Formats: sequence, structure tokens, C-alpha cells
Amino acid sequence: MSSIPEGLHYTKEHEWVSSTENLYTMGITDFAQAALGDIVYVQLPKVGETITAGKVCGEIESTKSVSEIFAAVSGVVSEINGALSQTPELVNSDPYGAGWLVKVEVAAAPSDLLDAAGYAQITA
Repeated sequence: MSSIPEGLHYTKEHEWVSSTENLYTMGITDFAQAALGDIVYVQLPKVGETITAGKVCGEIESTKSVSEIFAAVSGVVSEINGALSQTPELVNSDPYGAGWLVKVEVAAAPSDLLDAAGYAQITA
């Protein structure tokens, strides 16, 4: 069974976000990384790029497949996890910590994200 931490918000496409005021940190869920298998490459948007919730903003390549990363929120990318270029497997070993993907500055808080219980229902 995959880990679904309380206090985070989730998308139906298996991304998670945490927020501090207007800054949202985004990653993929434990469920998603487990389904992907061993992650070998992560392509992220560039700092300063505008991303739109629900739209593709990157890719994750594993030994099994290549999967798209969908933006969980709309805003401007303020930081990317540079460690993933050398150690993409951090997404496997610590998806909610060291394996985060991007930080996004948002203008308005999203209203369509799931809580942990809602996300657990779609992954059951």
C-alpha cells in the first residue's frame, strides 16, 4: 500500500503539492513512483516558465516507460530540484521529501485539489 501523507493536496494525475502562502512545492506521489518503477531521468520546466494546472509540464522516464508530469497548480516556476539531474532515483526513495520536483509561485490558491482521503479513494 502506498503512502498518502495528510496535510498535502493531490491531483487525479498522481501529483502532490504542499504550500506556504503563495509558494507551492510539487512532486509525484508514492503511488505514481511505485507504478513507474526505477526512475532514470526527470525533465522539468525551466525556472521562470509559466505552467498551467492540468497541463503537461515535464516528463519522468523509468526503466518501464516515459510518463508525463502534469502541473498540479498554475503559476511561475521559481525553483526546480536540481539534484534530480544527477540522482533521479530520489523520486523513488523519497517522493514527498528529497524527491520533490518544482516550486511554483501561484497568484491564486487552487480549489480543485484532493485531500489525502479523496486521493486514497482513487488509488484504492
